[in-house]
Amino acid sequence: MNIHKYEKAWLVAAMVLIVGFIATITYGAVGPGIAMIDDDAGSIDPNEISDHERFGETGVEHLGGNEYEVDVVAQAWSYSPSEIEVPAGSEVTFYVTSRDVTHSFTVVGTNVNTMVVPGQISEMTVKFDEPGEYGILCNEYCGQGHHTMEGLLTVVPEDEFDLTELSTDAPREVEAGNETTINATVNNGMQDGLETTATLEIGEQQYERDVTIDGEGSAELTFDVDTDALGAGEHDWTLTVDDHEESGTLSVVSETDGGDTNE
Repeated sequence: MNIHKYEKAWLVAAMVLIVGFIATITYGAVGPGIAMIDDDAGSIDPNEISDHERFGETGVEHLGGNEYEVDVVAQAWSYSPSEIEVPAGSEVTFYVTSRDVTHSFTVVGTNVNTMVVPGQISEMTVKFDEPGEYGILCNEYCGQGHHTMEGLLTVVPEDEFDLTELSTDAPREVEAGNETTINATVNNGMQDGLETTATLEIGEQQYERDVTIDGEGSAELTFDVDTDALGAGEHDWTLTVDDHEESGTLSVVSETDGGDTNE
């Protein structure tokens, strides 16, 4: 059988195109790490997400060393949390589920790209070597607000990262001469212990407390405020722990003006 040279050329070109298409599809499915949901990470009842041990409180968890987990809930049309921060040099495993319809969880520029199906938990691991910002997108059409469904992953230098949380409980008003306190709770979300200093500034007074907290522990702080030294009037206060800050105003009044009222 005699095949014309032009026919041979077209046959060769067709075979090259077929091989190229197959290679492109294979790379698109495997190379960037695109994953279909499977049962490896388990299943979940979408109606009980808020009570789930993993997704009841979403966010970043330190496992020890440079390993972290991030629990994320997708719903129309947002992610919770919508902003995630992890340190450079970390290995991060994402666990993602959906509260309503099928979404996707795609961290642009990484191998994290998976469908998020109600009733299933997606699990993906990626290592972040350098600081930077990565957009989080949904690539599965999920309704009229689909185009607004996005988030942000920020990788910060390791020495700028911490999982410390600060909360305060303070009165708004107190009678002159009465004792009063400003209370604070410091939570350490890291597995490593935390040693720091808490500083309260109110009026011209300043109080300091050394704080030592075990990994994943917390500390309760109490600052006794001298209202006589403050004098009558409104006094702004600021409580600082590392880069975390809480503030408010304490009014010191005479006995005839009012009493102690808490927030």
